Amino acid sequence: MQSSLSSYFPILMQMLLAVGFVVGTIIVSGKLGPKRSSVSKDKNFECGIESVGNARIPFSVKYFLVAILFVLFDVEVIFLYPWAINFKELGMEGMVKMVIFMLLLLVGFFYIIKKKALEWE
Repeated sequence: MQSSLSSYFPILMQMLLAVGFVVGTIIVSGKLGPKRSSVSKDKNFECGIESVGNARIPFSVKYFLVAILFVLFDVEVIFLYPWAINFKELGMEGMVKMVIFMLLLLVGFFYIIKKKALEWE
């Protein structure tokens, strides 16, 4: 029990150092940084363009759909990396599972192409 807990000590130290560095940097920069306030600095900033009109204009659902599909397929690619690293150790069983995974991924991809989810109008 003791040896297994002591093996986590370096991880705990690294986490404490990382969190301490971030918190320390934020506190020190807040104390040392300049504090000048003006009308121009306190305005909302939108890419250098003056804000005009209502901020709640509707966006096309296609925009969000493409973004969600990108994230979905990007996450799927992440699963390929550990498989590629352990390809030899997984053997034929790992190969069959990855082929099934890729087939399911392709079925989803062809489905969104059939539904014309990636076409802009």
